Order: sequence, then C-alpha cells, then structure tokens
Amino acid sequence: MFKHLYLIIIFLGLSQMVLAQEEEDNIGTETVTVTKAYSPTISDAFKIKSVPNLNDSIVLQKKEIEYSIFSVPVASTFTPAKGKASAVQKLPPPELYNSYASAGLGNPGNLMAKFYTSRAINRDERLDVGFDHYSSLANIDNVDLDSKYANTEIDASYSKRDRDLNWGADVGLQHQMYNWYGLPEDTYDAETINDIDSKQNYFMGEVGAYVNVEDSYFKNADIKYRRFWDAVESGENRFIVGGGLELPVGEEVLGINVKLDYVGGSFANADVDDTNNEQGIDYSNFQLGVNPTLRMLRDDLTVDLGLNIVYGMDMEASENNLYIYPAVAASYRLLEDNVIVYGGVKGELKQNSYYGFVEENPYVSPTLAIQPTDSQYNAYVGFKGQLLPNLSYNVKGSYTAENRTPLFILNPENSFRDDEKGYYYGNSFQLFYDDIKTIGLFAELNVDVNRNFTLGVNAEVYDYDTETDNPAWNLPELKGSLFMDYQIDEKWYMGINLFFVGEREDFSTVAIQDPIPGEINATLITLDSYFDANAHVGYRVNDQLSFFVKGVNLTNNDYQKWANFAVQGFQILGGATYKFDF
Repeated sequence: MFKHLYLIIIFLGLSQMVLAQEEEDNIGTETVTVTKAYSPTISDAFKIKSVPNLNDSIVLQKKEIEYSIFSVPVASTFTPAKGKASAVQKLPPPELYNSYASAGLGNPGNLMAKFYTSRAINRDERLDVGFDHYSSLANIDNVDLDSKYANTEIDASYSKRDRDLNWGADVGLQHQMYNWYGLPEDTYDAETINDIDSKQNYFMGEVGAYVNVEDSYFKNADIKYRRFWDAVESGENRFIVGGGLELPVGEEVLGINVKLDYVGGSFANADVDDTNNEQGIDYSNFQLGVNPTLRMLRDDLTVDLGLNIVYGMDMEASENNLYIYPAVAASYRLLEDNVIVYGGVKGELKQNSYYGFVEENPYVSPTLAIQPTDSQYNAYVGFKGQLLPNLSYNVKGSYTAENRTPLFILNPENSFRDDEKGYYYGNSFQLFYDDIKTIGLFAELNVDVNRNFTLGVNAEVYDYDTETDNPAWNLPELKGSLFMDYQIDEKWYMGINLFFVGEREDFSTVAIQDPIPGEINATLITLDSYFDANAHVGYRVNDQLSFFVKGVNLTNNDYQKWANFAVQGFQILGGATYKFDF
C-alpha cells in the first residue's frame, strides 16, 4: 500500500513541473516604470549586548613565578665624557674709570690741559672735581698789540641722594686773560702803540646749592651767589634764589615757580664817549618773579597755560615796573613720532650782567651801562619728528619783540683819555640798546647712520626791524653749521665742524671834546661773512690711553669776528688723554 502511495506522489510532482514549464514559456510581456532612484541603506549590524562569563574548570591557571638575581662584581674602566655647554662669544664690557687727564700743545704757542675725577664717597654720596685750561701764548700775525689769551676754570661739586630727595652744592673759580688788540689800521704811530697797555684780566668765583624732592608738593629749590671782577676796579655781585611747587588740580597739575634775582656792581671808569674820566658807573637791578603754569595732558596733546609776572626794580634810578608776560606752550603728535607740531608764546625780563657780556664778547670796555631786557614776547611755531628711523628734523619760525636789546658797537677813538688800561683807542666795545622786532626761521637735520656715524646740519635766517632805523649792530642775518662724528673702527675716530656767519655791520667814531649838536662823525663798517672749518682725529691705544690731533681754521681764513679783531690763522694741536682710577 505504501509503495503505491509513493508512486502517486512522485507522479503528481512531475506533473506540476511540466505545467510550470509550460506557463513560463508563455509569460508574455509587461512594462515596468521606475518612479524612484535606487538608494540602498545599510542596517545596523547585530551587536552582542553582553559578554558571557567564562566559567570553565578546564581553563589553565597562571602559575606565580619568583625570580632571584645573583650579583657578581665586574671590573670596569669605562669613564663617561662630561658634557660641555656651548657658549656665545661676547665682547667684554668696557672698563670704566673715574678720572681722566688730557694735555696738548700746538701752534702758535697753544696749550691745553684738562683733568676730571668723579669719586663715589659711598653709595649715596659723590664728589666731582674738574680743571680746564686753554691758552695761546703767541701773537696774531700783522697785529701791533699783544693778542695772547688764556682761560682757566676750576670747579667742584658734592651731591647726595636719599630715598625721597637729592641735594648738592658746588663751587667754581675762573680766570680769563685777554688783550684789546683790535686797533684801527694806520691810525697810531709806533711810539703810541708801544705805550698802550692792552691786557685785561677777569676773575670769577661762585657758590651754589640745590635740593630736589620726590612725592611732595614742594619740588625744588636752588641758590647761587657769584662775584665777578676785573683788573681795573670793576666788580659785580649776582644773587639768585628760586623754588618750585606742584599742586594737583583735578586731573591737571599746577606748577608755581618763584625767583629772586639781583645783580649790582660798579665801574671805576666813565663811558668812553666822555672825554673826561671823572665819574664811574653804578648799577643795581632786582627782580621778583612768579610763574604759575597749568599743564594739561590729553592723549597726544600737551598744553602749558601760564603767566610770567615780574616786578622789576632799578635801584640806582629808583624806578619800579610790573611786567606781565605770556607763558604758553603746546605740542601735538600729529603722526606719532613722524610729525609733532609745537608752538608757544613766551616773554621774560632778562637780567643782563657784566659777566654775561664778557662771556659773549671779552673785548668790551669796563664802562658798560647794565640794564635788563624787556622781552615782550617770543611767538614761535614749528614741527619736528622722524622722517626715517635714523633721520630727524626740526623746523621753526618765530617772531620776537624786545625793548632795550643790547647790541655791541665799537667804542670811539678818544685821545683825551689817559686811563690805566688802553681800551679807548677804538679797540673795545660798548653797549647800544635798541628796540627790535625779529622774524626768524630755523631748520635742522640730524642723521644717525649707525652707532658709529652721526651727521647734523642747521641754518638760521633773521630779519631785524629796529626802532632807531639803524642796522642791528653786529647781528648776522644768516648763520649755518655742520658737524659730523665718525667712529672709523675700534681704534680710530674723527670729527668735523663747519660753520658759516653772514655779514654784520658796525661803525667807528672819534670822540670830540666840544661836539656840535646834531653832528655825527661816524664811518660805517661792514664785516665780511666768514667760513670756518675745524676737525679732529684720534687713536685709542687701549681703554686708558689715546692720542688726538685737532685742527682749527683749517682754511686759514683771515676773517674778523668783531670789527678790527682778526682771528688766529691755521692752528693745529696734538696731545694725549689718559683714563685712570683715582
């Protein structure tokens, strides 16, 4: 039975396969339209959520092993090399010395000597001592009178610095010797010239002290006394006391400076215009000044607003005056350090003195009329800055107005005088006071090519308008200079200084015993412009010893700095400088 059943099942299976084959052969055709691009996706893989614990008794267990080291000493001759740090080679710092001495000789009979020492007494105290001498013991060619000169200065100072203040004191001595050698040409015979005593000696002694205070309203104070006299019984006293305060006013600072200035003296001889030397000249001027200034700082802008109030007394003439001057200054950084614009208007009562006039012109006569100068205002505007990192400039224009401006003019030839010294032969200078308005222009360039080379050039142009319609006697309208310093190498160095001064005007007169009113007997003198060239070169043997050679008036120009006073021609001086610890 089961056998027949198996046959029936096999038969039915084969029948189905035949029918299916026949239907597949007649499947027909059908159009399929795809409405979406195929984009397969990847499903997450099946992850085991937990790790089954292995608990099998037949897994091998790790056996603990114990180690022991059997140490045997072994002889060794190995020596490791020590490491050496690499070093940067650098130059040793220059050794500094607290003293130096310098001396030189040259033609025509020139002598130079200098000494300076700065000693630290302790950490806070210091003593400085200096000596400076320069002289010429030879006469100028084609000059009838002696033209020798000498200048010697000695000074010492003491300073002490504390935590909140520093103070000090100083003393100075000076001796100068000059000759009134500027005689008019072809005026006096040999006998008269031989009888002229043209030598003048000046002496000066001064003492002073100062104090500066930190973190206090009171900022500084100073005091100075100076005595100046000459060989013909002329003498002058100068006494100056000053002090300053700073007070906060909101965000600003108010500074107040106070100054007392006295100068007084006498000349034993009368004005050279006087034919009779019967009465000398006395002068005494006192000033009390107060200068309040408010400083305002606003980013790139700095402004100082102030006044200069001065009470002046002419004690000889019994005249008193109150002067009020502007004291305003401002600066603005227009383009960082490239362009800085500045300007201001300032005035002052200048205290003139015999000592100051001698420093400017040593050939003045000991018969001066000393008066203060009323500098009403000096208005200026300019700009300065850096054109390049090593090129700086400064250009300034100014307009000043002064009353009683002192001008040097020749003294007359006065044959009626018989003074002790021979300064009345038209060979000395007196003062002429005039009211002058001046327009000025100043320009300067400085070049620092590198640390070893610097170069500078400047020029000044002036236009004068005098109250008397006279020229501004002995004032040039054009000045210029050029200087250069060059460190050639470690041993050699050099420098050059060139300067130019334009024409000046003066006049000469002859004293008349009974002059006719309104009659003027004067001859106008025009002094030529001049150019002068100076240079020096030096060689450093070591840090202590160096040699130098200096040349003066290298072009050998026979020019006159003052009327009738020719200068020395070509001069050369050589010497040595030695530094040491003293």
